[in-house]
Amino acid sequence: MKFPPNLLDEVRSRLLCSQVVSRKVALKRAGREFRGLSPFKTEKSPSFYVNDQKGFYHCFASGEHGDIFTFVMKTEGLSFTEAVEQLAAEAGVPLPKPDAKSAEREDERTRLQSLLEVSAKWFEENLRGPAGAEARRYVGTRGLSPDTIRRFRIGYAPPSRTALKTHLGKLGYTVEEMIRSGMLIGGEDIKEPYDRFRDRLMFPISDLKDRPIAFGGRALQKDERAKYLNSPETPLFHKGHILFNAAKARSAAHDRQRLIIVEGYMDVVSLAAAGFDESVAPLGTALTEDQMQLVWRFVPEPILCFDGDSAGKKAAYRAIDTMLPHIKPGYSAGFAFLPDGLDPDDLIRQQGADAMKDILARAVPLAQVLWDREFSSGDWSTPERKAKLQQQLMTLVNTIADPAVRGLYASAMRDRLAEAWGTNRRGDRSQRGDGYSNTRTVAAAAAEPYQIPGDQQGYQPGYQTSYQQNYSQGQGRPYPRDRNPRFGGGGGGRGGSGGRGGPWRGGEPPRPTASHSLRQSSMVGTLAGRPSYREALLMRTLVYHPWMIEAEAERIANIEFTSGALSRLRDTLISLLSSDIPLDSSSIRSQLTSAGLDKVLELLERAITHRSDRFAEPGAAEVEVEKGWRHTLALHEQQTGLRKALAAAEQAFHAEGSEDALSRIVEIQRQLASAEDIQLPDER
Repeated sequence: MKFPPNLLDEVRSRLLCSQVVSRKVALKRAGREFRGLSPFKTEKSPSFYVNDQKGFYHCFASGEHGDIFTFVMKTEGLSFTEAVEQLAAEAGVPLPKPDAKSAEREDERTRLQSLLEVSAKWFEENLRGPAGAEARRYVGTRGLSPDTIRRFRIGYAPPSRTALKTHLGKLGYTVEEMIRSGMLIGGEDIKEPYDRFRDRLMFPISDLKDRPIAFGGRALQKDERAKYLNSPETPLFHKGHILFNAAKARSAAHDRQRLIIVEGYMDVVSLAAAGFDESVAPLGTALTEDQMQLVWRFVPEPILCFDGDSAGKKAAYRAIDTMLPHIKPGYSAGFAFLPDGLDPDDLIRQQGADAMKDILARAVPLAQVLWDREFSSGDWSTPERKAKLQQQLMTLVNTIADPAVRGLYASAMRDRLAEAWGTNRRGDRSQRGDGYSNTRTVAAAAAEPYQIPGDQQGYQPGYQTSYQQNYSQGQGRPYPRDRNPRFGGGGGGRGGSGGRGGPWRGGEPPRPTASHSLRQSSMVGTLAGRPSYREALLMRTLVYHPWMIEAEAERIANIEFTSGALSRLRDTLISLLSSDIPLDSSSIRSQLTSAGLDKVLELLERAITHRSDRFAEPGAAEVEVEKGWRHTLALHEQQTGLRKALAAAEQAFHAEGSEDALSRIVEIQRQLASAEDIQLPDER
């Protein structure tokens, strides 16, 4: 749902940022701001700041930054719409009224939600009453306390075919509404609709606002055909979109930075009773894509906990196929397997909560479970079978949409293959025929220069190569077709028919190289982490014109530097906002010197400004300073975005070796060259 900007501004004006944040973070006033421990990262010294005047928070420990809507989304796992609705209600700001059709649908949803709430209360009363004696005995055998029963609103549906129907009818609900809600079974071939749930222990299934939208019922009779029975799909309930206990679990998940996904209702209830409140379960189906997207709103790496039997492993393997295409930097899952024959409920009742903690502590990452699944699926004792395993793994890896994660997964699988076969992945690739020659671990790849046949120079990631330069200047393919390793060509020399290292074999292209002059260029220096002229210009302006620090605090906090020294300088400047130190050049220089940043200051002062950059000099007019600084920041942000795009393009090229990937690198390099940056003098 879209909200007009003035509505969002009205909510912000009525709710102080510190008021919303203080529900999750203990804040103390620090000058004009508030300070506390980060809610996003464990720390001992507070680095989390809230500025009510600006209406934003900033966490120096994690880099998180935003307003009240962002904070509620991050800490409570809400969508933007849900965050706006919650905060608008708290602020007393009315939301726009829906159109006629939307209003009609909303009226129906309201009626159905009311019907389900009444049903939940009725089931609870039945469990406490005479009709629920047998159900109470069963609950007692499962070790559930009265508090747990109340927390999960567990109830009982009597064996009658019309008891609930009669109860709801007395309260004014129509038979059609009862059928639409899923509480009655009806249809053209059924003369008299009847209660869906009979003689079952009842578990309400709630939405993210903790309102009942469906039910799950566990049969109490052993000979019942369906042990568990769920509500059907309704206007309120889509079983592939929600998880059992999601509403109650998300707050605990954020606090503990852990979410446990198990298979059934009783597993969740038992785990919560044992102190694992951050537990959820799918609703009688395999984990769906929508459910994975939901749990990633709660935590970046949930733990999927499965029974130790073959069915549990199959469920884990299905989950891998569901989430693999969607994993991205920082977002994946761990897998915890229970001893064979036990589910979480059994484990806790037999061995206690500590046994469950041990199982969760031994959770293994998705990549390892993927490898275990594929490697255990066959006999790989012959070259042909080995080739099949390689093909299976690469086919699965190629389903990953994110290019950076896909490339690293490919490297990880190749490492495991090399270890399994007992081969040396750094060996002469002209003597290898396994399709994974010239590959290396991530750490080794970062430490060693790449090589290309016929070139004596090493290549560092991010630098434009000589053959890319030729390609971008319209000189055709980077290799003639008859000499292109991709087509089996190549000059003479060592390694057989294909240049120094032989022809390109297998799935990875030869690594490009950079010339000595290129490696000494300003662009390379910038990427290597030395402060660029533009970055220095931004910080020099703030040192000489400190009134800009408060005026542009939010944008300053978000600047991405290639230089760690300038990042530390920036953080020190921002922290001064919460102190009583006057924001003048003399005081700032003294504070930076005390913080050990005097050498960085000297470097900034030695930067020679262009005539067009005089805004960074002392004495420049305020209008000129503000205009020049913002223009420079815009250019810097553009270049930062290009560098990120270049890194992603290089990952894609290393993984795919395609012409399209190469063309993308060349285009980004062209854009970077047009945004040429000037280096500062050498620090020596």
